[in-house]
Amino acid sequence: MTKQIKETTAIKLLVEYLKGEGVEYVFGIPGGALMPFYEAVFDLGGITPVLAKHEGGAAFMADGYARASGKLGVCCSTTGPGTTNLITGIACACADSIPMLVLTGQVATSSFGKGAFQESTCHGIDVVDMLKSITKSSVMIPSAEKTGDIVRASLRTALSGRKGPVHINFPMNFMKQPVKSDIVPLSKYRITSGQFDREAIKAASGELLRAKNPAILAGNGVNLSGAHEELRKLAERLNIPVATSPAAKGALPENHPLSLGVFGLGASLLAEKYLLSGEVDVLLVVGTSLGESTTCGWDSRLSPARALIQIDIDPIEMSKNYSADYGILGDARVALKELNFQIERDIYATPGWEAAAPQRIKEFKRLNPRYINPEKMYSPETPLKPQRVIKELQEAVTGDTMLFVDAGTSVFWAFHYFSCREPGCFFVNTGFFSMGHGTTACIGGKLARPGSPVVALVGDAAFAMNGMDVHTAVEMNLPIVWVVLNNGGHGMIYHGERMQFGGKFTSSVFGRRLDVAGIAKGLGALSFQAKKPGEVKECLLSALGSGKPSVIEVEVDLREAPPMGHRVNTLEKMFTGKEEAECLLK
Repeated sequence: MTKQIKETTAIKLLVEYLKGEGVEYVFGIPGGALMPFYEAVFDLGGITPVLAKHEGGAAFMADGYARASGKLGVCCSTTGPGTTNLITGIACACADSIPMLVLTGQVATSSFGKGAFQESTCHGIDVVDMLKSITKSSVMIPSAEKTGDIVRASLRTALSGRKGPVHINFPMNFMKQPVKSDIVPLSKYRITSGQFDREAIKAASGELLRAKNPAILAGNGVNLSGAHEELRKLAERLNIPVATSPAAKGALPENHPLSLGVFGLGASLLAEKYLLSGEVDVLLVVGTSLGESTTCGWDSRLSPARALIQIDIDPIEMSKNYSADYGILGDARVALKELNFQIERDIYATPGWEAAAPQRIKEFKRLNPRYINPEKMYSPETPLKPQRVIKELQEAVTGDTMLFVDAGTSVFWAFHYFSCREPGCFFVNTGFFSMGHGTTACIGGKLARPGSPVVALVGDAAFAMNGMDVHTAVEMNLPIVWVVLNNGGHGMIYHGERMQFGGKFTSSVFGRRLDVAGIAKGLGALSFQAKKPGEVKECLLSALGSGKPSVIEVEVDLREAPPMGHRVNTLEKMFTGKEEAECLLK
């Protein structure tokens, strides 16, 4: 008897692969060219469409979902302007190595080059080409029969090696064409590599065991690979202090005795003093490319006296900004796990070896401050000092609360004054540093981890860009709390103008402050205002306890400068063309 070959449609085949990858949500805005995809999602079930208010917000949501879940995020849009609206969100995911599938519709191939409504092909505004520089792969489906091949290749690309976004552009006339239902199991079309360089691991182990004053600088690769436990084991076994990049804040809980806090943007004074002391002989760098935000503007003092060991999944990042003496190519979790094993082997083979005394780091932390102006965390002044706001936020949230922080002054305050007590609970896009990301990515984060509280700390200017998606949370009844620092404009730019140009002009302050509480009420969220000391904590506890989408407008002092001296100093160096400049923190 001849075996019957099952058939489906090209677009349903794509949806089946998404389901096979465990995709639960697709974020986007429907449009004519994409409607067969929404029909397929409805017919097949298992995936929930989330209606964003802007395609850029949809990309941010998919990004937030992927960061919080460790799985593939999916966003979609119709052809033309729907696709171009996605660009910033896709770029953020690309810069931070976030796995995402971007699906866009396209006009029918028979109308290519004829001026079809919203056409975006190679005959005009070519979205496939446009997205190539911000994705690992950007392709158009060439025929219905090639759908399976293209989808499998795209998923493999997004989720293999250094992860990132991929783009599939789907012409309308192929979507509903019949194709073979050639579903290949996930394990057959992509394989997770567990390889590492054994000789490099052995060399790194020897350097760490001989080190007198070692340090670890952990990057976002630790978060992306889920290497938190391996990082902690290594640090504790050898009593090595750990600083993190801004994006990896909390990779080692910041209340841990070996934590130095964030190094780079908004740096902890402890991390800065220790890593720039000139006394570190061996520095282990894990999962960071050592860019501007992670190095205090490429400060040369970060280079260790004897050996720099760099672990990264991407060979292009090795020795890109600082020369590595030992490069370990591979996934951070796999490499750290094997490094831990190798260290135990070497310790066993070295009678009399002893780890560094933990008292050394304890004494260093006792003698040196962690915060700039810690007294302002208790300031009774109004408008509220942002330092006070962060302290009250810290008191109101639990350790497992996911905090999404938007670009601007809010992120500097959070980097410096907020303490992450559990790994994988702090989210910020440092690679592209786009405003509006934290305001919207928190929705994807909440859907990824429905049992965890979610708070978004954002500025009023960032809220102005993507705050309409509070309505999305309201429609889905997602209990997210937005804490909006309202200082009447773009605070980070305001202070940059003041520091760089002496305040001779101001281009960043609103002529009229946003009525954030009024906007929130209009969007259907619970609305709070905090103007006096103690009210932020009080409002947060009420909002978190309500189980409803909530927005807290906090009136903060625009004149209070965040710890952004490193950024200003780097800008000045770039403007003047100077190769070297003192690393300032003010």
